[in-house]
Amino acid sequence: MKTVIIHPERCVGCFQCRIACAVEHSRTKSLAGALFEAVRPVPRLRIYPGRQHLAFPNKCRHCDPAPCQQVCIAGAISRAPRGTVQIDPDRCINCAMCAMACPFGVLSYAPTFKAPEKRAVALKCDQCPEREGVGKVPACVEVCKVGALTYGEVEDAQEAKGRAFAQAVFTSLKADKEAGAAIPEMITLWRQLS
Repeated sequence: MKTVIIHPERCVGCFQCRIACAVEHSRTKSLAGALFEAVRPVPRLRIYPGRQHLAFPNKCRHCDPAPCQQVCIAGAISRAPRGTVQIDPDRCINCAMCAMACPFGVLSYAPTFKAPEKRAVALKCDQCPEREGVGKVPACVEVCKVGALTYGEVEDAQEAKGRAFAQAVFTSLKADKEAGAAIPEMITLWRQLS
């Protein structure tokens, strides 16, 4: 399953992904229109401050099995045919069981125009199903200019990161051989890539 992949080492905390997400989940699908909607749309991902002017984007991982789905007493959380974990706003009773079960803390609660009486319901990343349906990447990925959010297969991303780490280690070992022991630099590099 293709998914939004997070590269926290690249995030600069610009919040463009949050704006794009809120606009994509608005009734009008435009920034100007979203600002004046009766129920203001909210983003489905969060950005947490990190160290050294970095930030950490956090969104649903669409776990399999999904703890949020397993504890949903209203049956509002299900797996879509494309593999993503979805929340049905018509069935959500805002009990917060899913939020307590989520190991990544990605669920939030807010009113949405899709919910009955525009009441607060559980919200999380749904990977923009309307965009995926027409062959587009999710809105957050499209606006991320630094590559902190990409779209693809998790296995491919893990393979690429493994290769980058191996290359960094071999480069460091070569430098060690030429310049003497540089183990602290290799440890720092490993921490940055982890």
